Amino acid sequence: MGGFFQELAKVLAQRWLSLLALPGAFFAAAVWPAATLGQAHALNPDSLVRRSGTAATAVKNLPAGAQILLVVAFLLAATGVGVAVQALAGVTRRIWLGQWPRPLAAPLTRRRRARWSELVERRRVLERDSGDQDRIDAAAHRVNRLALAEPGRPTWMGDRVHAVEAVALNRYGLDLAFGWPRLWLVLPDTVRTELGNAHAAFAAAVATGTWAVPYLVLGVFWWPALLVAVAAGLTGWLRGRSAITDLTSLAEAAVDLHARDLAVALGVTDPDGSGPLSLAEGERATGLIRKGR
Repeated sequence: MGGFFQELAKVLAQRWLSLLALPGAFFAAAVWPAATLGQAHALNPDSLVRRSGTAATAVKNLPAGAQILLVVAFLLAATGVGVAVQALAGVTRRIWLGQWPRPLAAPLTRRRRARWSELVERRRVLERDSGDQDRIDAAAHRVNRLALAEPGRPTWMGDRVHAVEAVALNRYGLDLAFGWPRLWLVLPDTVRTELGNAHAAFAAAVATGTWAVPYLVLGVFWWPALLVAVAAGLTGWLRGRSAITDLTSLAEAAVDLHARDLAVALGVTDPDGSGPLSLAEGERATGLIRKGR
């Protein structure tokens, strides 16, 4: 048990360092030029060097105990900012995945659905009236680039998740809102590991994107911080799109390959059966999972 707790402490220390301390330290360090230079002299290195030298001399002349307290205060401030950003990450996640209040989500969702339907109709016209396979493939690509199924969320990332839910329900009769926790328990360890890694990558992207928030606030007092905010937000968003693509692709593959295992575990289909789960079997499994809800 001693070895277990030692390894656990190492993991927690690494996570604290990578997720909270280091990004928070960079932000806390950026507060100094913001407070020193302000907007009027935002890019005045001479002033920054002069004032930093004066501050360093003042710190050097402090007693050792006071210097230690300053270091501790800096680390606490850095960690505090990191904790605040981690708390805000949940808001970023909901925004990216389109989990918005209905009055805000409904209009954009309708626009995305209308655009998707228009692209689907154009593809159908090409399939019916044209033999140009390249144009048909290009039209299909435009449809899939917008959404893999009829849009149900106001954001692209949200519709990637919605597409997995739609495929599971329409193809297999499985309601993943209720079925996913049960499916997770019957997945092989290798599949769960791959899904966990993909989810961790998405969580890291969300955290990166959320760091744009404190830099936006700092940008009110020192405009170069706005450049950092844009870089953090754009980097996180791009990584989030890539990670959610991997995560939803793996989730859909897990449903394709292991939905029958769930039905067998629930006792709604023959353990000796083979092939993909049928719609009728999936609907019976969903009825059992929902428990009348």
